[in-house]
Amino acid sequence: MRILAATTAGAGHFAGLLPFARASAEVGHEVRVAAPRSFAAAVRQAGFVHEVLDEPDPAAMGATFGRIPSLSMREADELVVQDVFGRLDLQAALPRMREILDRWSPDVVLREPAELASYVAAQERDIPHVQTNIGLSSVDDLLLPLLEAPLAEVGTDTAGLLTAQRWTVTPPTFDQASLLARGSLTHARDTADTRTARPLPDWWPGHDGPIVYLTFGSVAASVGYFPTFYGGAVDQLHELPVRVLLTIGEAGDAAALGAVPANVHVERWWPQEDVLANAALLISHGGFGTTQAALVTAVPQIVIPLFSFDQFANAERVEATGLGVALVDRGAREQRAGDLVPHGPRAVGRLAAAVTTVLRDEAARAACGRLAAEVEALPPATECLVALAATM
Repeated sequence: MRILAATTAGAGHFAGLLPFARASAEVGHEVRVAAPRSFAAAVRQAGFVHEVLDEPDPAAMGATFGRIPSLSMREADELVVQDVFGRLDLQAALPRMREILDRWSPDVVLREPAELASYVAAQERDIPHVQTNIGLSSVDDLLLPLLEAPLAEVGTDTAGLLTAQRWTVTPPTFDQASLLARGSLTHARDTADTRTARPLPDWWPGHDGPIVYLTFGSVAASVGYFPTFYGGAVDQLHELPVRVLLTIGEAGDAAALGAVPANVHVERWWPQEDVLANAALLISHGGFGTTQAALVTAVPQIVIPLFSFDQFANAERVEATGLGVALVDRGAREQRAGDLVPHGPRAVGRLAAAVTTVLRDEAARAACGRLAAEVEALPPATECLVALAATM
């Protein structure tokens, strides 16, 4: 089969799609990835042919994101879903997406939930599509109602989204069911070959204690949380008997943090599989890729959600399933986005106590082990493709 995988230009969004794109290629299907022009390097690095999509006018994007500081966190999420994913991204990508489907004629489209051009174009051409979830299945309960108006503007509706097959690498115990989606849901395991994790360098001479991995993903530093919020997190950890690896992403500059404590080491990026194989604890924002990686590697978590509804949902699930602690401000989703940046959630002031608690929590470590075993027992993602091919 010819399979077109379609994604927006976000690493976390591509992360939910990638296991199934790789599995498609692994079982012999011809796979291409449709993604915005700015995402070309990520597509090439993953080993796929890139079908280029156009991107929105930067001025229009700037005007939309410029409204966010005056909105509550909940309103900001709704704005991004409706006006960025639902209108700007969709309308910019749709002409080329239609051309790709007409020229290449894929047998099926795999799409992540925020990518809508492939859904519209596939519906127009009666091409089957599968949604690959990014995180919890309940994310659909926010997305689908908000997408009704934008989709109507391009002549379609959410009916096909409601009934689509869904594939996810989030394990059932951690997942949270959608109340709206009516299509089948298959939980699977990423079948990508993984190399043996390497030990970390000795970045903390003279210091011992468990390694704590501190990361807020690839976006937080670019939207104003850096360096103040990051520095506040570091301040919470410098007196603890731990070794901290802080990764700040490409948007961060370590020099802006000033002198950091001797038990803290800063990198822009480090292979996550190496870090988590050596870490006793993950502190993160609750993004999909980071949270999922900790589930697979049985690492307890402390989640401080920052700016997206799925981060808050993941934080809630981490605590509800006994995998760690959620540090969330009371009424955080109703606070103005502009009031939270650059200092971030006040809950970071409880980080030191949370680290001490989770590192001593044997029940959390056992729960993490059970979740990792559940992931390992899931059917491989390749079985999704075998089952799909049998129906085509």
